[in-house]
Amino acid sequence: MGLEEILVIAMFASFMGLLLLGFPVAWSLAGIGLLFAVLGYVLVEHFDANLWFTWDGTIGVLDARIYGIVANELMVALPLFIFMGIMLDRSGIAERLMHSLVRVLGPLRGGYAVTVVVVGILLAASTGIVGASVALLGMLSIGPMLQANYNKSLAVGTACSVGTLGILIPPSIMLVLMADRLGTSEASVGKLFMGALIPGMMLALMYVLYIVITAWLKKDFAPAPVNRPKLDGRALLDVFWAVVPPLALIFAVLGSIFFGIATTTEASAVGAFGALLMAAGSRRLSLPVLKDALYQTSRTAAFIFGIFIGATVFAAVLRGLGGDDVIRAALTGLPFGQTGVLLTVLAITFLLGFFLDWVEITLIILPLVAPVLFSMGVDPLWFAILFALCLQTSFLTPPVGFALFYIKGVCPPGITTRDVYLGVLPYILIQLLGLALVFYFAPLATWLPNEVYSQP
Repeated sequence: MGLEEILVIAMFASFMGLLLLGFPVAWSLAGIGLLFAVLGYVLVEHFDANLWFTWDGTIGVLDARIYGIVANELMVALPLFIFMGIMLDRSGIAERLMHSLVRVLGPLRGGYAVTVVVVGILLAASTGIVGASVALLGMLSIGPMLQANYNKSLAVGTACSVGTLGILIPPSIMLVLMADRLGTSEASVGKLFMGALIPGMMLALMYVLYIVITAWLKKDFAPAPVNRPKLDGRALLDVFWAVVPPLALIFAVLGSIFFGIATTTEASAVGAFGALLMAAGSRRLSLPVLKDALYQTSRTAAFIFGIFIGATVFAAVLRGLGGDDVIRAALTGLPFGQTGVLLTVLAITFLLGFFLDWVEITLIILPLVAPVLFSMGVDPLWFAILFALCLQTSFLTPPVGFALFYIKGVCPPGITTRDVYLGVLPYILIQLLGLALVFYFAPLATWLPNEVYSQP
């Protein structure tokens, strides 16, 4: 093993070590990158990573990449989609949906949990922000489900897991980042949005089947209420008027992208403006609410772009040390074919999800492994959806599953960490089953985008 290979392994080991010690991700990435840049200049004869401006004013690799991030029009969609999600969270749409749907589905065994899934789908397709969805679903549903004698783990696990659909069902900020990192027209934002639609809805349907089957087999897990509310035409009309606004916004955003009316960035602006109108229509829009939404948007976007810049430093140094060649040799040297290498990458991604957030995995791991798999003939669109499905589990896998922290923060007294872990475990298994289905039946991810984008 040469010196470059040792330094590459040491970079990854140092990064994981700092994360386990609790250091911020962005600073860890940038700090380790600069430290190993110095080591590379001192120890490696042909260190190929020009990280800074030279004396003659020419631009270095790092400067060019950071400028590329700032100048990338696609990245404008990130804060706009984040703002759209926060404003919809403030508009009270989820509460109205929950209350109206409970009157229709609540009388059924497991009906309240199914209501959470339906509301979660609409939140996922209109907000795309996991933290907001998980916290909101938890606050709206866990207390009433416990009052209806639902099993603690089922109540908490459902609210927590359904909230993670927002990272997969479009418009998803994760898919926007993945399209930027992959940098190929075969996995553009529009195609990723279309490709993730069927797998995302399939996961939601599997959640519903799990709830219904569990409620049927275990009568005390999700009992029907003793005093069932009367279902009448007014209840159905309330559901209709509660569902129409978010569906209209979803169609405006996704439809404008799918039909080629607007780019992803333009559609995100439409979504942000539509969320403002919906908040105003529900009489929830005020100056303090707008200021808070702008602050939260800036804060979230700053976190993402901070990690972006740190990952850029890390990746530039890693490539300068020959990290691409090390990873390519490691993957192609496996005694498997294309399928075995792909499964290995997905397995490593799943394991990394126990310790890393999806942002770090997308920005660091994805650009390193994707070119190797593409060179072996793996369909970029199919791989991107598989990778996204695998990343969704990172929100639920301890110890760093962020959805677990979000839901624990809004749980009523009496809900333990053990209840949370037991509650999300079946849903992690369902997500892995969904990943396996897309792996063995690739058209689940590729058919819809190929049909839409193959049209003249």
